[in-house]
Amino acid sequence: MRTFAAVFWVEVLVNTKRVAPYALMILFAANAILWWGWGPAVGRGWATNSDFYIYRNISAFNFVLGLPVFTIIMMGDPVIRDFRLGVDPLIFSKPIGRASYLLGKFFGAFFVLVCCQAVFAITSFLLQWVPFSGMVKLPVQFLPFIKHFFFVVVVSHLVVGASFFAIGTITRNAKIIYGLAACFYPAYASVQLLLKGLPENLLKLFDPIAFNFHSKGEGGWDQTAEFLNKQVVSYGPYAYANRALMLLYTAIFLFIVYRRFSTHEQTKLSTDHLTILTLPRAAETVPLGLESAAPSYEVFDSPIEASPARNRIPLPSVTITRGLRSTLSKIIAAVETEFRLLRSERSLIVLIPLVILLSIFDLAFFQVEPEISYSVTYATGTSKYLLFFLVGLIIFFTGETMHRDREVRVRPIVWSMPAPNSVLLLSKCFATSLLAFALLAVVGLVAIVIQVFRGHTPVDFTAYVVIYGVVVAPSIVFMASMVVGLNALLRNKYATYVIAVAISAVLLYLYNTGHNHWSYNPLLYRLWTYPDLFTANMLKLRLYCFALAAGLLVLAHLVFERKSK
Repeated sequence: MRTFAAVFWVEVLVNTKRVAPYALMILFAANAILWWGWGPAVGRGWATNSDFYIYRNISAFNFVLGLPVFTIIMMGDPVIRDFRLGVDPLIFSKPIGRASYLLGKFFGAFFVLVCCQAVFAITSFLLQWVPFSGMVKLPVQFLPFIKHFFFVVVVSHLVVGASFFAIGTITRNAKIIYGLAACFYPAYASVQLLLKGLPENLLKLFDPIAFNFHSKGEGGWDQTAEFLNKQVVSYGPYAYANRALMLLYTAIFLFIVYRRFSTHEQTKLSTDHLTILTLPRAAETVPLGLESAAPSYEVFDSPIEASPARNRIPLPSVTITRGLRSTLSKIIAAVETEFRLLRSERSLIVLIPLVILLSIFDLAFFQVEPEISYSVTYATGTSKYLLFFLVGLIIFFTGETMHRDREVRVRPIVWSMPAPNSVLLLSKCFATSLLAFALLAVVGLVAIVIQVFRGHTPVDFTAYVVIYGVVVAPSIVFMASMVVGLNALLRNKYATYVIAVAISAVLLYLYNTGHNHWSYNPLLYRLWTYPDLFTANMLKLRLYCFALAAGLLVLAHLVFERKSK
């Protein structure tokens, strides 16, 4: 039991050092706010804290955001990571049994995953005290959040997490995990179509993610708002049987992992990769009087694995050491290196496609009513949603770039280079901004493709360029500069996360309650329309945004830990 607890807490601590959990928390909290204030509740008269609406949001969260893309981030590679980092001989040199190791790894990763997902339910619970114009609210609810979150989200992710954990641990191949995750939704949709003719109770019984637990016929999804606000969502016997069956499946998956798991690498070493080391054995004791006899030696061969050839990535070289040209060359070289490191973040494989999907979701699947033109509507809609998610991405990935050198213990080497502080700070700011600009370009291209696919032509490219260039691009520069300044001032990654998220939440609350003056709203949230972008006043507001960004970078330079001589 002690070894299980030790492995459990080590896995929890390891996951708290990664950027993915914090990025998931901000994304889940942002979606809770988005679905609470801008969902269908206000328009249809639904109470946002009714049992029906709580279940509706948690069920949608479980299907859209929860499965399976985020589950694989936390559950696919806990064991793979140990073997990839080469710490498995150290771990298994201790008296740790297979069961304690595997269960500690699984439940440690699952605990962090549930904590991340709980942010959605906690944010929804806290929003009951936030006023919103036209919103219907019942007396404060507490138990429905716990009931639906545990029954729908926790149990569903337990069985899905156990399946990914089993596959990853047995195969020790992360690519297989990501490939299966990409096939999850198409496979699930295909199975649902094949089983469409079966009785509804059977669909409930074998549904691993609880998507079929509630239907229009039972709960009155199409009933009046008065009926739905009073409705209490209950689960039938088939739903409870389903949850019991999922727990049984989880136990089966973990048992299979226990039986198939080996503490050794699955690939056998070839003798072609072995070097024979010949060592002399200690000389035998020579009897007294035979000192002149030559000592006899024996040799034994010890196979030692030769170091495999490693991929070597050439670092950008800077030959000039003085002047403005030298500084620019150093910045370009540092940005290239920082962006390469930032691009290697595995969480981006999942987060970026999801952000793109959420940014164009309404425009792709719902009716679009053009205000000035379809292009203006598409560009405006994607810019608003994208800025919402870019706040979280910039906060967490900028924190990673600012503190990576210290965490991997190369900061003394980096700081010993003949480069000014401005190079180190600007390279990190520009790398995160470059990532955000690349994401902006992809979202714009996807929006144009969807606009053409839906027949909403002609496409006005000028509208996309103006909206993205005037509204989104300066906002990205400001957000990256702000987070760099906070990191340099606080000198603690997690403190910066908390402060930045708190500032964002307070400002969002002020903006939604009508306090959105331009002086503390550099992102121009709810302060612009398309005709406003061509006025002289907009130019002043954007220059003000750039001035704030420059001031924050100057502050970062002044309080930076590395002091220039």
